[in-house]
Amino acid sequence: MELKFDANGLIPAIVQDHYTKQVLTLAYMNAETLALTIAEGRTVFWSRSRQEIWRKGETSGNVQRVVSITADCDADALVVEVVKDGPACHTGAESCFFTPVYVSPELKQFSWEGLYQLIKGRKVNPQQGSYTTYLFEKGIEKILKKVGEETTEVIIGAMKNSREETVYEIADEAYHIMVLMVEMGIGIEDITRELEKRHVIDHKVKQETMQ
Repeated sequence: MELKFDANGLIPAIVQDHYTKQVLTLAYMNAETLALTIAEGRTVFWSRSRQEIWRKGETSGNVQRVVSITADCDADALVVEVVKDGPACHTGAESCFFTPVYVSPELKQFSWEGLYQLIKGRKVNPQQGSYTTYLFEKGIEKILKKVGEETTEVIIGAMKNSREETVYEIADEAYHIMVLMVEMGIGIEDITRELEKRHVIDHKVKQETMQ
């Protein structure tokens, strides 16, 4: 397939997290930076503002290692799946897309990544009256206290053998744990990688046991 670059010799590159599938940023590549991206195995863009080659993470250390590059049906746009070593956004947010413009009340779907980004947004852009912002302002001790309280509530609900109450309290705890994750700079992909490592180890142990 022959890619179609615009009049300025550029093609939009939508960068997506390989693990979470979250859209991280929209950047641009030309033929040279696309070739460099493939050769180096990391994202290399063309900076339209500086008019120069831009290697993502060259100064910040937040390198994006390329897993795959896919062109759309018209061959005039790319999706670049990456494994990132840090936040994609210059603000420190995991993704450049964290400011909602419109969300349908009927079609809105929940996702862990969506919740994480919402919580992250409350830390990066504090909002008056927000409970999440309040937790961040109070700091790690307050957050840990809430995690502990919610853990106790989960135990109480389970001891009552109340499925409804336990589900409710687990949801509360999950939220507070994600607040803790944001506070400590732990991303969903960090937990995913840890679980993946355990899955591989567990799989190997099972194989060895069966031999």
